[in-house]
Amino acid sequence: MKIDTSSLPDDPEQLKQMLLELQAETAQELAKKDKIISEQAIQINQFIERYEIAKRKQFGKSSEQLPGAGETFNEAEEIIDEADKTLLAAADSHSKVTIKNKPTRKPLPKELPRKVVTIDLSIDEQVCDCCQGKLHKIGEARSEKLEFVPAYIKVIETVRPKYACKRCEQTGTENSIKVAPVPATPIPKGIATSSLLSQIISAKYQYGLPLYRQEKMFNEYGIELSRKTMSDWIIRCSELLMPLVNELKAALLSQAVIHADETPLKVIKADNSSSYMWVYCCGNDSVTANSLPNIILYDYHNSRAAACVVDYLGDYDGYLQVDGYAAYGKTDAILAGCMAHARRKFIDAKTVQTKNKTGKADVALSLIRKLYGIEASLKDKTAGERYQARQESSKPIIDKLHHWIIENKDKVPPKSKLGEAITYWCNQEHKLITYLKDGRINIDNNRAERAVKPFVIGRKNWLFSNTARGATASAVLYSIIETAKANGLLVDNYLQTCLDELAKKPKSVEHLLPWNVNQG
Repeated sequence: MKIDTSSLPDDPEQLKQMLLELQAETAQELAKKDKIISEQAIQINQFIERYEIAKRKQFGKSSEQLPGAGETFNEAEEIIDEADKTLLAAADSHSKVTIKNKPTRKPLPKELPRKVVTIDLSIDEQVCDCCQGKLHKIGEARSEKLEFVPAYIKVIETVRPKYACKRCEQTGTENSIKVAPVPATPIPKGIATSSLLSQIISAKYQYGLPLYRQEKMFNEYGIELSRKTMSDWIIRCSELLMPLVNELKAALLSQAVIHADETPLKVIKADNSSSYMWVYCCGNDSVTANSLPNIILYDYHNSRAAACVVDYLGDYDGYLQVDGYAAYGKTDAILAGCMAHARRKFIDAKTVQTKNKTGKADVALSLIRKLYGIEASLKDKTAGERYQARQESSKPIIDKLHHWIIENKDKVPPKSKLGEAITYWCNQEHKLITYLKDGRINIDNNRAERAVKPFVIGRKNWLFSNTARGATASAVLYSIIETAKANGLLVDNYLQTCLDELAKKPKSVEHLLPWNVNQG
């Protein structure tokens, strides 16, 4: 501020007053600049954090597996206090180092057809190189190799002889012609058999092969089969399979625990620009004796509104394991959170820490790692045993983590990655600890995340659905395929069986449920 000395008053009191006003004005300007600098520093830090996370996602390891016990203690940052070091030491004292087994080649399945090729020495070579004596057989060396026989296409020509009455023909009486009824087929009057339909469906939805590529593949066999025709077949098959999906949904809603997730889907001719595929599942990733039914169902909506999940679940009041999306809270279910999502937030916070330094994120990650270690030891236990072990071992760790969050939530900038992780925990804690209440609940929602992954992989290949009807068909077919896989069935055989049986319009489809079908 420039001051004209000639205009200054001679009165000392007036000069003091002007000086005080100038000091106040300067202080205000400095405070504004400090605020701007502080805000800019926070923004710069956020940009750096985003850059580090993006760099890890692009070039780093995709696994979220936490480091072993020996990797935790590096030079500590000033942000680590004595209480944090104590928690780290307590968590890491129970860590175990996993030793990977050396990979070995598995033998080829014995049920595969075999062609034995014997490569023997000629008669002239069956003599000793030293004494020229005759050699005798002492054993043999065996090795196995796989041979692939390309698929072939054949035409099934159905002949139905017609019969008429000669006597009625001679007397001029009205003659009726008898012929065997047309066998029930999935596509009446169409050229596709259940084997061809199951091949097209499994190729697209199990292996992510778009229809335009299948069209080229059939052209190589001399078959003109347009993608439009195959698309129509797929939709009609999905409508045929709908009763089975409804039966699976009824079985799903009778379970005590359901997992749910959702993922975006691009539909060209949809009312809204954003469409979503919702997934609901129960059971385990693999089939075990006396295990719960393994069911994975997809549901298409051109919205992510809460009404989608509310309409699907109806009055379901069991446990629903989900991520932090608020729409699930509109249901009647008891929500269980996902510890993997909470862990992921702290992993992001650890990513932006100084390299090879231990920060506060390591404290939370060490405690969460211990929770997962307990779950690994309970893998083959009953629900009652898991509940008891969680009360004795997991609950004290959860309590420690809770107290650590409370102590640090006001010390960490809320817009930093660590602040976001702490905020997520505070908002979701009531759901994250639900798994302690019942041994049937998992610690995380990875069951649903793994269930939605095949759809995400397929989406990368065929990119979008053209219509809402096609997206609904995709939901039905993914449901059948992924449920069959989860129950250890051969997808192609199971699809053929279902299409053949449903073409007969049975009164009940219970015999087609995956756990009732015997493919042995």
